[in-house]
Amino acid sequence: MKSVTLSQFRNQQSEFIAAAQREPVEITSRGAGRRAVVVSPEFYDRALQALEDQVDIRGAAEARGDEGRVSHEELVRELGF
Repeated sequence: MKSVTLSQFRNQQSEFIAAAQREPVEITSRGAGRRAVVVSPEFYDRALQALEDQVDIRGAAEARGDEGRVSHEELVRELGF
């Protein structure tokens, strides 16, 4: 990950936005440390999708737990077969 100061980013925004298309660019500030990370839209979309997938995976794992399980007989009865 490329790291630049806030003042460097201000002075060369176009260059660092272009660099963010290849790798994340971390923007730092003297007193505050890490302030932001600039990434490409594709990187952002992949990261967001990965987070959403993790939520889905956790939800599915919880759903597979014993809570709320219905036996075959109960399902047949509820569906009227």
